[in-house]
Amino acid sequence: MAEVEIEEFIDQNRHLATLVDTYRGISESEKHWKARREFLFRNINDFEDPHIDQLLALSMVWANNVFLGCRYSPDLLEKMKEMAEGIVVEDAPIFKTRDEIMNKQVNSISSQNNSSSFCHVLD
Repeated sequence: MAEVEIEEFIDQNRHLATLVDTYRGISESEKHWKARREFLFRNINDFEDPHIDQLLALSMVWANNVFLGCRYSPDLLEKMKEMAEGIVVEDAPIFKTRDEIMNKQVNSISSQNNSSSFCHVLD
């Protein structure tokens, strides 16, 4: 749903919007809430009342993945990706894995050693 579609959905489903707004976390920033709220609106019709907790949990998992870089099982990540299709998060942080950071450090050290070895040959 685009932002305009979300606003139209809210206008047509005011009672549902009021309910969804009760799910905002006290420490949730406006940016995080806006994205998670859209996730909830996109998927709320797929979860009946006794299963709404499952949707809330999935929305938190999705938000934690997007905003905090938390990692989850491939199956869960795929499910979240499908559920969040079309949601645009502006200025989302980009996270690197420990392996990516370590590889960069190893490559940097390796290239320094190669250049310093070359310098010793010239000395």
